[in-house]
Amino acid sequence: MTSYPIYQVDAFTDHLFGGNPAAVCPLQHWLPTETMQHLANENNLSETAFFVQHGEVFQIRWFTPEVEIDLAGHPTLASAFVIFNFLGYNKEVIHFESKSGSLYVHKKGDIIEMNFPSRMPHHANAPMALVEGINHQPQHILKSRDYVLVYKNEEEVKNFKPDFEWLNKVDTLGIIVTAKGNDCDFVSRFFVPNSVIGEDPVTGSAHATLIPYWSKELHKSTMIAKQISKRGGILYCEDKGERVTIAGKAVLYLKGEYYL
Repeated sequence: MTSYPIYQVDAFTDHLFGGNPAAVCPLQHWLPTETMQHLANENNLSETAFFVQHGEVFQIRWFTPEVEIDLAGHPTLASAFVIFNFLGYNKEVIHFESKSGSLYVHKKGDIIEMNFPSRMPHHANAPMALVEGINHQPQHILKSRDYVLVYKNEEEVKNFKPDFEWLNKVDTLGIIVTAKGNDCDFVSRFFVPNSVIGEDPVTGSAHATLIPYWSKELHKSTMIAKQISKRGGILYCEDKGERVTIAGKAVLYLKGEYYL
């Protein structure tokens, strides 16, 4: 048997048991995809990140308990937190390569800033299963990678009650629910049909869609966002045209080993 290091990090929070937990698995060489998928399922967190360093570049992949995905925010922040703090990396910028292209992560004190491709949502016709699966009709229904339901205020987002018997029939990775915030620029929640996750606590990749939308709506490029799940998280956001920056803090929960 061979042992491999594993870290669990709470991302987009400055305190333990907040934000979104992610498993981070540094590797010397890639494991078979099937093995990484099994590990993500065993970890049973919303995402597990694996990365391999090649010179100055870190190749990164992300897995939910069910599938590999093309872009994930909080496990990228968690991976950068591990690289900056535990792997002897002494530079201020990390270059990740992923299925979504190059991702650059900057260390700015205790805040880690990610640079992601922008995903502006556009108006969409809602499938019947989506309409039936929500308890209150939104002002707008949009779509990029995920469906985006825009509500009038933060209270409607807090009170949103998904009916997964219907939402599990919607062909999408996720469903974003959002509105202007009471004490921040905008709030959101993120739901994952056909998943053990149900509601994701804090979703960095969703903000690649939320940032360009709210930047246009609020006529400002720099914003503070909150994901108002039970665990909650704070994200520092900036719209940069074709790219967005998403920043936050992170906290180590555990460090250990797994055996294969």
